[in-house]
Amino acid sequence: MTWRKFSGDIIQLPIIDEVEKAIERETLLGNKLKVCIGTDSQVKGTITDFATVIVFLREGRGGFMYIHQEKSLQKMSIKERMLTEVQKSIDISYRLCDLLDLYDVDLEVHADINTNPMFKSNQALHEAMGYILGMGFVFKAKPEAFASSCCANKMVQ
Repeated sequence: MTWRKFSGDIIQLPIIDEVEKAIERETLLGNKLKVCIGTDSQVKGTITDFATVIVFLREGRGGFMYIHQEKSLQKMSIKERMLTEVQKSIDISYRLCDLLDLYDVDLEVHADINTNPMFKSNQALHEAMGYILGMGFVFKAKPEAFASSCCANKMVQ
């Protein structure tokens, strides 16, 4: 699984090692961190582009992110696609949660799902929320889910 920085530089280390290195570096600089993980997707013809991001927020000092992109040829309903996005976010959150706990870094999982029933993505809201909360993670949906709806969204545009 290839991850990269926003600059486009490929991350050579396994993502868990890169995240630990980033936490140690930022802690030495005196930054209090929070991590938000989210995934967004966009259908382009027969291809669905997915982007998952790990966003590091430095309290009062901006942030940075790591990005993983992949494509799928599988045809999905909107609900399936929303839940696939959540699955991708949970996968990386689960891989990182012990490390983040060790360094006392808060973690949120962001779902690109609208809380307004007028939007199609809303049909996946209850399942996504149950899935994320059931895994023990903090859940955020639109409009608070900036990791998925803003950061990851920019990667699939």
